[in-house]
This record gives sequence, structure tokens and C-alpha cells, in this order.
Amino acid sequence: MTFWTYMLHCADRSFYVGHTDSLETRILQHDHGTLPGYTQTRLPVKLVWSQAFGTRMEALEAERQIKGWSRAKKLALIRNDWTLISALARSNMEK
Repeated sequence: MTFWTYMLHCADRSFYVGHTDSLETRILQHDHGTLPGYTQTRLPVKLVWSQAFGTRMEALEAERQIKGWSRAKKLALIRNDWTLISALARSNMEK
């Protein structure tokens, strides 16, 4: 079974990060506002990034890590800019 970590861009320009075992179904739930919580009042949402994982734990760990990232780092992830992600991580370590 495949598990997914995903990022949505919300109408208020914020990002939402989650994980699921059915990406297509989960995105539809977010789109229709049927999931209570963060995205329900920030519609519409757009899927901007996702990655598959082999276990739910891996997907959950990625979700937790990305949720702690700055907006700049999330934008770099969306662009798949690993050089910038590394630079941002180093600059955060020096503070």
C-alpha cells in the first residue's frame, strides 16, 4: 500500500500539509469542504506537492517535518529546489 504526504495551497495563501493512503480521495474531501478543520474555511485549495511513501509512519514523519518548515522552505520544496532547502536549513541552524 502507498501512503502520501501532500501540501495544499489554500485560498488565504497559507499551506496545509497532511498525509493519507488515498491521495485522490483526500484531495476531493478537502475540495468539497467535507473534512472538518483547517482547510474547510480556506477553500478553494490546490494540490501543490505530494510524495509517495511505503509506510504510514514514513508519510507521517514527513508531514510533521514539513509542517515545521518556514514558508520559504515549503516554496522551495514545491519547486523541488533542494539547494535552497539545504541553504535554508543551514541558515536556521546558525540562529
